[in-house]
Amino acid sequence: MRVVPEASTSAPPLVARARAATEVELADIPWLKTLEADEYARAVANLKVVVVETGELLCRVGRPVTFWFGVIDGLLKMSNDSANGMPITFTGVPPGGWFGEGTVLKREPYRYNIQALRKSVVAGIPVDTFHWLIDRSIPFNRFVMNQLNERLGQFIGAREIDRMNDPDVKVARSLAALFHPTLYPGVGSLLRITQQELGYLVGLSRQRVNEALHALQALGLIRIEYGGLRVLDLDGLRRQVRL
Repeated sequence: MRVVPEASTSAPPLVARARAATEVELADIPWLKTLEADEYARAVANLKVVVVETGELLCRVGRPVTFWFGVIDGLLKMSNDSANGMPITFTGVPPGGWFGEGTVLKREPYRYNIQALRKSVVAGIPVDTFHWLIDRSIPFNRFVMNQLNERLGQFIGAREIDRMNDPDVKVARSLAALFHPTLYPGVGSLLRITQQELGYLVGLSRQRVNEALHALQALGLIRIEYGGLRVLDLDGLRRQVRL
């Protein structure tokens, strides 16, 4: 299992580095478009943005939930430790992805860690603002419900991937999850990800990931591009059983 080194703890806390969002960053937040004018104004007034360094933890198991987060730019990893102490990766979170709504709804401590695989720009609204929107906005409720529904399917798929023995299939299925159009609308058809980062997500070496990606490219499912991967056949990736 590939483990991402944690960032140095010498940097100021995330909350001390938070700032207001720019207009460009606000335009990349999908659920803001569902709000009425007064709801939008309150959400933006309370929304904060922070740069999370590579290896830095945004959320930690056992800590109280304070914000609902989304990725503006970068790549995060959601993981936990198994009973025998081995890390288990649930999913990656690319640009456009908002996560943790179940934890925020229940106001419970985190049951997972969220770590930056690269320097990432993350936005968040406080728990109280989230609940204010839930109590007030039907379109926001629909967005959150859709997130929960899609996330359930994603985690069921993640458990299936975790039990697979074929590395090529693990890479194919994991890539398909990162290109989920509902959960990660900011990705489109091109995902900015390195083979090392993908290795961290699927628990394989960079060399083994490289082999799997070239096999998928030979099948016409993806194209390896400079600094990222372009999906040519998303349904084909999802259907992979054994290459």
